[in-house]
Amino acid sequence: MSTPGEPESIRVERLLDAQARAIALFDEIERRGLVRPGVGERQLSDEIRDLAADMFGVTRHWHKRVIRAGENTLLPFHADPPDRVMADDDIAYLDLGPIFEEWEADFGRTFVLGDDPDKLALRDALPRVWQAGRAFFDAHPDVTGAQLYAHVGLLARTEGFEFGAPIAGHLLGEFPHKKISGDDARFYVAPGSDEPMRRTDPTGRICHWILEVHLVNRARGFGGFYEQLLDLG
Repeated sequence: MSTPGEPESIRVERLLDAQARAIALFDEIERRGLVRPGVGERQLSDEIRDLAADMFGVTRHWHKRVIRAGENTLLPFHADPPDRVMADDDIAYLDLGPIFEEWEADFGRTFVLGDDPDKLALRDALPRVWQAGRAFFDAHPDVTGAQLYAHVGLLARTEGFEFGAPIAGHLLGEFPHKKISGDDARFYVAPGSDEPMRRTDPTGRICHWILEVHLVNRARGFGGFYEQLLDLG
C-alpha cells in the first residue's frame, strides 16, 4: 500500500510495473490462444481470471472484466449484453483492470480471428489513433479532458470510423482510485471535463491518466478497443 508521504517517483514506478504485468498477462493470453473460436465471453473471462491468479496472484480487478466479441464490440463499457460465443471470423476485445499489489492497471487490446480486411483495418487503426491522441496530449500542456476527447473523436473519423464511447479515458492510481475521483466529469477524458489534465488530485498527488480508444465500424456492425497509460511510459 502507498503512504501519504510516498515519493512520486515510487508511484510512477508502481503504476508502470502494474502496466508491465498487464502486458505480460495479455502476452500470455495471446501465446495460449485463449481468444479463439468456440469460446464464450463469460468462459474466457473466467479463464483470464484464473490465469491472472496463477501468474501474478491477482485476486481482484478494479472494474469488471470486459470481454466482447462480434456485435457486442459496439457497446460501451457499462452495457451488459448476453453472452456470445466467438465465431471463426470474429473480432473481439479485452478490457481488463487487474490490481497488482494494490496498484491498478487498465489495459485493452483487440483480437481478430480470421482475415476479414475490415476487421484487420480497424484493429490496426486503434494504436495509430491512440498514439496520435498521446501526441496531442504531449503537445498541449494545458489540454483538458474535453479537448482531448474531441480530438480523439476527430482522429477516429479521419481513420474512417466512429468513436464509440462516452469517455476516452480516466484517472488511474492506487486502488481504489474511485474513492478519490468519484463520477465527476473532471476525472474523465470526456465532454464537460474542463480542467487541465496536468494537475493534482484532491489528495494533492499528480494526476495520472489512462487513454482509451473505442472505434466502431457501424456499417459492418463491430468495433475494437485499445487502452493503456497516457502520461507514463
